[in-house]
Amino acid sequence: MSLPPIAITMGDAAGVGPEIIMKSLAHADLYDRCRPIVIGDAERLRRAGDLVGTGLRINTITAVEQARAQAGTVDCFDLGLIPADLPFGALSPVAGDAAFHYVRVATELAMKRKVSAICTAPLNKEALHAGGHHFPGHTELLAALTDTAEVSMMLTAPNLRVIHVTTHIGLIDAIAKIEPGLVERTIMRGHAVLEAAGLPRRKIGVCAINPHAGENGLFGHGEEAEKIEPAIRACRARGWDVEGPLPADTLFFRAGRGDFDMVVAMYHDQGHGPVKVLGLEAGVNITVGLPVIRTSVDHGTAFDIAGTGVADERSLLEALRQAVALAPAEGMTT
Repeated sequence: MSLPPIAITMGDAAGVGPEIIMKSLAHADLYDRCRPIVIGDAERLRRAGDLVGTGLRINTITAVEQARAQAGTVDCFDLGLIPADLPFGALSPVAGDAAFHYVRVATELAMKRKVSAICTAPLNKEALHAGGHHFPGHTELLAALTDTAEVSMMLTAPNLRVIHVTTHIGLIDAIAKIEPGLVERTIMRGHAVLEAAGLPRRKIGVCAINPHAGENGLFGHGEEAEKIEPAIRACRARGWDVEGPLPADTLFFRAGRGDFDMVVAMYHDQGHGPVKVLGLEAGVNITVGLPVIRTSVDHGTAFDIAGTGVADERSLLEALRQAVALAPAEGMTT
C-alpha cells in the first residue's frame, strides 16, 4: 500500500509555522508513515530551515505528482506569495492573505483526492482579516471552502477528546446560539468519530453551561433543561451511552481518569482550557464533519518567539500522526 500524501499548510509566514514544519520534516521516520507536501512558500521554508539548522533541501513543485517524498527533502507546492523581507513576529496582511490561499489550495487538492488529508500550521486571525478574508479561524474557513453547512471542532490530548458545540464567538453569543438541535448534531458527530475509531465503548459526557449544572435552577435561567437535556434524551433513544448535563469541572476530572471516551463542551474556553493544561505540545485540533480530513496544531502563531528557532514542533508531529491515522491512502488519484 502506498503511503498517504498529506498536505501541510504553512500557516502565517510571520509566525512559527515555517519553523515547526522544517523541524517536523527533519524527523526522517515521518517519511515511513506518509508523503508530506507543504503548501506554502519555498523561500520562506529555506529561511526557516536556516534558522532552525535542519539542513533540509527544498524541492519546489507545481503538482503533487512531482513530490519526491524522501527524508532530507521538503516537497513544497510553492505559491510564491511572501516577499523576501517579510519580518517574523509582526502582523502582516500579506501573510494573512497568503495563509488563506495555502488552505484554499490544500482544500482543492483534498477535494480532488490528490491528497489524503490536510494538516494546518497556525494562522493569525487578525492577519487573515487584514488580508481580506473574514473568517473566525480555520474551522469556519474550511467549512466555507468545502461548502459544508456545519462542522465541529474537536481537540485531542492524551486520554482526552473534546468536541465543541460552539467555538469562535463571545460567551453571551454562544449561550444564545446553543439549542437542542445543535447539541444533538454535535453529539452525533462526536459519536461518529468514536465509531470510526473502532472503540468498543463509546461513552460521551456532556457539559452543562452553568456552574454545578444549574443546581436544579438555582444558577442560570434553566439553560440545561431547555437547551441540553432534550438533545441527550434524543441520543439516548438511539441506544447511545450519553451522560449529562454534568458540571464541567467534575466531568473533565472524570474524563481524565478514563470514565468517558469523549466530552462535549458548550463553548470555546470550557473545552480548550483542560486540553491546554495538559500541554500545547500534546494537543491536536481536528475538524469534524468536513468531506476532507483536517488536523492541526493546537497553538497559535506565537509571534513573540517567531524567527528565533525555538518553537516546539511536537504538536505538529502529533497532528501529522493523527492525519495519517484518519486518512488511508486508498482511492487517491495521481
